[in-house]
Amino acid sequence: MNQFIEITNQFINGQWKKGTANKTAEIQNPYNNEVLKVVTIASKEDVNDAYVAAQKAQKVWANVSPEEKKKVLLKAAQYLQDHEDEILEVLVKDSGSSVFKSKFEIHASVEALKEAADYPKQTNTVTTPSAIPDKVNHIIRKPIGVVTSISPFNFPLFLSIRTIAPAIATGNAVVHKPDLQTSISGGVIFAKMFEEAGLPPGAFNLIVTDVTELGDYLIEHPIPKLISFTGSTAVGKHIGKIAGESLKRVALELGGNSPFLVLEDANVDEAVDAALFGKFLHSGQICMIVNRMLVHRAVYDEFVEKFVSRATKIKVGNPEDPEILLGPLINERQIEKVLNMAEMAEKEGARVALRGKRVGNTVTPFVFTDVSNDSTIAQSEIFGPIATIIPFDTEEEGIRLANETEYGLSSGIFTKDLERGLEVAKQIESGMAHVNDQPVNVEAGMPFGGEKGSGVGRFGGQWAFNEFTTVQWVTVQEKPRQFPFE
Repeated sequence: MNQFIEITNQFINGQWKKGTANKTAEIQNPYNNEVLKVVTIASKEDVNDAYVAAQKAQKVWANVSPEEKKKVLLKAAQYLQDHEDEILEVLVKDSGSSVFKSKFEIHASVEALKEAADYPKQTNTVTTPSAIPDKVNHIIRKPIGVVTSISPFNFPLFLSIRTIAPAIATGNAVVHKPDLQTSISGGVIFAKMFEEAGLPPGAFNLIVTDVTELGDYLIEHPIPKLISFTGSTAVGKHIGKIAGESLKRVALELGGNSPFLVLEDANVDEAVDAALFGKFLHSGQICMIVNRMLVHRAVYDEFVEKFVSRATKIKVGNPEDPEILLGPLINERQIEKVLNMAEMAEKEGARVALRGKRVGNTVTPFVFTDVSNDSTIAQSEIFGPIATIIPFDTEEEGIRLANETEYGLSSGIFTKDLERGLEVAKQIESGMAHVNDQPVNVEAGMPFGGEKGSGVGRFGGQWAFNEFTTVQWVTVQEKPRQFPFE
């Protein structure tokens, strides 16, 4: 039996425990509905205990030397590497991830921890001379305090650790709530990892519960100073509103509607390769997935023909099979949403180039062509294996169509002219843009985040370091200052 599936889910102040709410929940395998475990969920009392423990532990952890903090983070990274097979099994079973996607996610999570391991030494004080005689300025970098981390189901390991790692590395304590559906891969693994790595009790706390039990309590609680959330734009706006009322900081990575521009000089075969990966990875359940393919009319027919041909060959089925690239959708509600969206696209006039179908808890690829950019399917975050292809006639039109969305997370541009590609990328209203690549990219040291309705703040590298710290200006007057008063 996998140790992470067997472990009791709550981890508060260094202790494993059951939740105290009078309510249980089943954690299921989304492919076959197998019940992996039954958990007793956390109550408001459990959450309060976690925050109180975190507040106390943070004061201790903040004063641990940079060298010791780095050791803990590197031990955590090594733990993920040493338990890769067990973690991969969990990702496949509780999130429906393919073996390929699971390996990618584990690697990205290890790199995030290694990147964060360099942050403790950056929390040093900088001194500079002052314009006032005999005064010295001290710029002191400090942790914020207690951070609330709320992560989604689709990349449960990585989209959790990208908040947790920099928060811990910069001297904060964390109360983490993963999506209940993926609370093993998105929560239990981290608690066990930090326990084994030697993080002080209370510096990381795991809360497994659902919103019907807690409501807005995680956000409204007075102890956390920063709320980090990855999820839908609607929920992100709600969190931002509540946090703003008490002047809490937020880091929000929200929805996406990533455009994929294929210009008239693009290598069509390479563009098709990238589009297939960028659309159908994890069955399209990724915030930065290709959501709209904008293809110049000069290469439109060729692109459509090759894309549809390749899409029919994608292997769909049980993600435990390493040959399978497209596994299940996360739950019944998501399956119904995707099928209803496909039906709506057809009613609104899109042409069906490839009709998908439901097979068990999987949905095979749909491809719609001649899609209008203002249609429901083009303006919605699909989160499923539906490809939409939209023609355009000029570069200016392509850029305009790309930007005609409330979102602005990621984008891709294909062209043989690299300088042109860079100039087009600069005109796309997205936090990230990739020339001659698809939009699903992650590098530990690079700024990850969106514009417009896709969020606030940046994860990764120096930008994550800034998100989870604050600065204090302290001056020292070394000799008496002369004031213009008798």
